[in-house]
Amino acid sequence: MTFQRITIDPRVCGGKPTIRGLRFPVSRLLGLLASGETPESILKAYPYLEPEDIQESLQYAALLADEEVVEFAS
Repeated sequence: MTFQRITIDPRVCGGKPTIRGLRFPVSRLLGLLASGETPESILKAYPYLEPEDIQESLQYAALLADEEVVEFAS
């Protein structure tokens, strides 16, 4: 899968995935969604983000969840 809106640059945010090279980590966007923020409220609070940024971030998270194996304490 190719991502057009998620970029990784070692000079930006320590190489963490960001939205379009902005200093806005994908993890921050996903955290906002996970905490209950709606896409509409995120776009209003961060007007430089676009709906496609949110959609691609969710696709990115889904890809990582499918690839990563995380052990949980039992």
